[in-house]
Amino acid sequence: MRLEKCFFCSSTIYPGHGIQFVRNDCKIFKFCRGKCHKAFKKKRNPRKVKWTKAFRKAAGKELTVDTVYEFEKRRNVPVKYNRELWQKTIRAMKKIAVIRERREAQYIKNRLRAGRTKQLERDRKHVEKNIDLLKTPTLAKKIAAARIKAKTTQAMEE
Repeated sequence: MRLEKCFFCSSTIYPGHGIQFVRNDCKIFKFCRGKCHKAFKKKRNPRKVKWTKAFRKAAGKELTVDTVYEFEKRRNVPVKYNRELWQKTIRAMKKIAVIRERREAQYIKNRLRAGRTKQLERDRKHVEKNIDLLKTPTLAKKIAAARIKAKTTQAMEE
């Protein structure tokens, strides 16, 4: 079972799915869905379309440069079947998957940290601007009582 990559958005295309576009020069473009095919026909740049992986990598939203990705590169080198090599490769693939997930999670966590500090600063400014809305009920009662007392003393003086 061969899993292909979409030419436009880089998502996986499973067997029996997607669209193939063959150009006059015999170049084959494979798309995961009609949305990608239509965007390609409109000559859109995948790096400028926000839902593609190319955009996410270009905008720094995903981890792009990492040594783990070196293992995933396709190597078309024929190797004689060796059971021990096969087992080592499977174990290495599992370890690499765990390492990759951990690094991606850390990268995302670091990216979100900046947004969290910005949100806290915005919230702090909002509270300072609207501090009168945050007065506690007991404080409001004290203020109301003080006003009533001030009015009664004023009325008695007159």
